[in-house]
Amino acid sequence: MEAAVVERTRDRVGHVKRVGYVKKGIAKRKCCRRVRRRALQELFLSCLDVFKGPGTVPPTQDVLKLRRILDNMKPKDVGLTKEMPFFRPTNAVNGDSRVRYTTIYQCDNFSLCIFFIPATGVIPLHNHPGMTVFSKLLLGKMHIKAYDWAEPVNFYGSVASSSQSRLAKLKADRVFTAPCDTSVLYPTTGGNIHAFTAITPCAVLDVLGPPYSKEDGRDCSYYKDYPYTASNGDTTVKSEEADSYGWLEEIEIPENSQMDRIEYLGPPVIEPTC
Repeated sequence: MEAAVVERTRDRVGHVKRVGYVKKGIAKRKCCRRVRRRALQELFLSCLDVFKGPGTVPPTQDVLKLRRILDNMKPKDVGLTKEMPFFRPTNAVNGDSRVRYTTIYQCDNFSLCIFFIPATGVIPLHNHPGMTVFSKLLLGKMHIKAYDWAEPVNFYGSVASSSQSRLAKLKADRVFTAPCDTSVLYPTTGGNIHAFTAITPCAVLDVLGPPYSKEDGRDCSYYKDYPYTASNGDTTVKSEEADSYGWLEEIEIPENSQMDRIEYLGPPVIEPTC
């Protein structure tokens, strides 16, 4: 997530201290690296192998491989600790609910990003056209609401419909607390349209394949959801299933979608030389 969400942000790199990201404890240790590959490096090398570019979806065995790596990752693997000022219960970041993000790595096929969402902060309801996205909640507690379109769509989530509102199937509407399993969404399934609301300060590691690209037809769209009612169009569902559906209306870029970019100061990833 994390789309034009990212592309449309204000690039303010001078806010590192507001999260408390530090370089302490991330020096290279050759002896340890010989014994056990660093988790982030393992994730990076696996992504190089798994993501084949736009128009593709990783096969099941590759999805399971990335999920296994992410499920085992800890905050320290990207240079974070719960003792950092941002994650302290008494810290409200001066009452600012603005989201920050940092990019670990990005290429045409995938990107690795971390989102820092302060308590009450929101990443509004948005989609991921033609993308497979892995989200790992590293720290904190957040509410996730996610939908998939109820009507048939193409690979990029488009549909031949002139209606302002479209029926969507609710896929998730609950609270997640770190540590928890990695969530995965696909171009047309898995909750491709989702929103995050932080209950406590959160850090979310996202793997997006491929990244957002307006030029390649993967621009980010935002939505407002409404409860399902029989009067909202021609489509009807059984009354007992009404709570599992909603109407989504595409909206202009919300003001609370703006984010601040901060410098990544965690362990680096090392590109292979051959």
